[in-house]
Amino acid sequence: MMAGNNGASGSGKLVFGICILLAVLTWMVFGQTLGHEFINYDDPDYVGKNAEIAKGLTLHGIAWAFMHIHSGNWHPLTTITHMLDCQLYGLKAGGHHCTNVVLHMLGVVLLFLVLREMMGGPSSPREESVPLADRTGNIWRSAFVAALFAIHPLHVESVAWVAERKDVLSGVFFMLTLAAYLRYVRRPSLASYSLVAFVFALGLLSKPMLVTLPFVLLLLDYWPLGRFMAQASATSNPASFHWVDRQSTVRRLILEKFPLLLLSAASSAVTFVIQRQAMSSMEVLPVWVRVYQAFVSCVSYIYHMFWPSRVALFYPYPLGALSIWPLALALVVLVAVTASAFKLRGQRPYFIIGWLWYLIMLVPVIGIIQVGGQARADRYTYLPHIGLYLLVTWAASDLLAPWRHRREILAIGAATAILVLAWCAWVQTSYWKNSELLWSHTLAVTRNNPVAHNNLGKALDRNGRLSEAIFHYRKAVELWPGYADGQYSLGMALFREGEIDEAIASLQKTLFIRPDNAHAHARLGDALLRKQRSGDAVAHYEKSLKIAPRSPETLNSLAWVLSTCSDAQLRNGSRAIQLAEQANQLSGGKNPVLIRTLAAAYAESGRFNDAIDAAQRASQLAVAKGNSALASQLRMDIDFYRMNFSRR
Repeated sequence: MMAGNNGASGSGKLVFGICILLAVLTWMVFGQTLGHEFINYDDPDYVGKNAEIAKGLTLHGIAWAFMHIHSGNWHPLTTITHMLDCQLYGLKAGGHHCTNVVLHMLGVVLLFLVLREMMGGPSSPREESVPLADRTGNIWRSAFVAALFAIHPLHVESVAWVAERKDVLSGVFFMLTLAAYLRYVRRPSLASYSLVAFVFALGLLSKPMLVTLPFVLLLLDYWPLGRFMAQASATSNPASFHWVDRQSTVRRLILEKFPLLLLSAASSAVTFVIQRQAMSSMEVLPVWVRVYQAFVSCVSYIYHMFWPSRVALFYPYPLGALSIWPLALALVVLVAVTASAFKLRGQRPYFIIGWLWYLIMLVPVIGIIQVGGQARADRYTYLPHIGLYLLVTWAASDLLAPWRHRREILAIGAATAILVLAWCAWVQTSYWKNSELLWSHTLAVTRNNPVAHNNLGKALDRNGRLSEAIFHYRKAVELWPGYADGQYSLGMALFREGEIDEAIASLQKTLFIRPDNAHAHARLGDALLRKQRSGDAVAHYEKSLKIAPRSPETLNSLAWVLSTCSDAQLRNGSRAIQLAEQANQLSGGKNPVLIRTLAAAYAESGRFNDAIDAAQRASQLAVAKGNSALASQLRMDIDFYRMNFSRR
């Protein structure tokens, strides 16, 4: 008894020590992100430019998270965590990155603890019944899987990217669902099953990719839980679920997952509808291209798991004709591995479980149903690769079982792999320091990447390097003429460069591709106004407001034209007042530019006293903000209004 207690105590200390090491390893790789910026791809939509999220955590915001689609997705729990971050850190990127790292660390530790418990034996063993040597071996194997999950370079995207909060948050609920399921398996009850369903639902509210989790639980029933081999037994209350008890073991295990599958079905239906809406404004690729890329990506993810080089944020679809050889190779690999997995399912059950884990979890994001413009994305491997980690870890242990110095070889090999991968992940994470560095690296490791050119252009543009930005914008639309975002970026840059005719052409191309782009309509209106085409400008402002009626900037632009246009037929003082007042209300009434427009609208309607008051208020705000040029213009406006008032 004393020996058993000492063994349990030693095992507990070992487990605790491994948890600390995993946490330290995670922070060694990803701690640097606390000094990183937001990037210009998705982060603004998820945090910076989203007014509801930037307000912080409020009851109205929580309701909004459940009622609105966010950046083409519905993941209200993830949205709420972004609100909480804004409440705690404002728009300081370091705090948002810190939350991502903490969530990833929790997922890593939970994965280790769950695997350690699952690998202890059959479905309801006492740990003391497992030999100490086997128990210790399972602990170290579980630790190695968790370490790979912690620091693999393909997971950098999920952790270092604030917009991928959904990955690390859903990862935590994924691990908690596994833990709750293990508790239910060992002590079945309605309460324990309800906990499984509840945690699983939270995971789906974080990211709907977890829809395949019930199938993963079924795989775990086969190995390591061994429930497929168990004999059906009567429940403590034979009257309950009697018809279920009469079914075969396999059928009972499938029926047991039915409530979870209903949750998955509901989440899948919502996601499908939302993604169809989001893709309506994007170029949808032919089915055969998506199927081709799905098979190739499936094998590419495996290759990059073992050789994580040339890792990038965005992988474009290949341009031109597709070669048959990558598809043929992918099919050969997938068929061969799948056949081997089924053949070894009796002797090496971890092989088929790990392989099917990988394949099943990839299904929602493999690309047959298009969810974006990327050919593949490293973030999609965040949870699927755990299955391959299990396969490789247990296979290596079994392969070296006859070797004399097996433990030493495994220890050295595992330590080497962790150190190399940690270093690669650290280097990859360093590229996420800012947008310019990230997209420059992406262009260095990919070819014909219009999205990378466009976003590098945006980063250079923001840093005041407009000519370099225009070069990359031009390259983006040269590679992909139908790229609406690239055409818009080029049009905006050319407008600021003074190339108005070229700017108009690019913005018109943008609207040909995406006629519902409110920003493009408004900016085209600005460009047309510079060419003295006031009527055409008004038409585009009106179209913009039909799409986005609460845009203060567009409301202001249209109000200014209606107040000051040289064409008397276009001027409309009463409409201008209505638009300008709405713009000021939406912006909080503290913007001197918008108040100046309101003053002009009052003047056009003959309300010169109101115009003078508004212009004086705008002048005071301009002086307070240090905008001396605007303050000077407003003084001239006030003199003009006073002169016209005195003539009445």
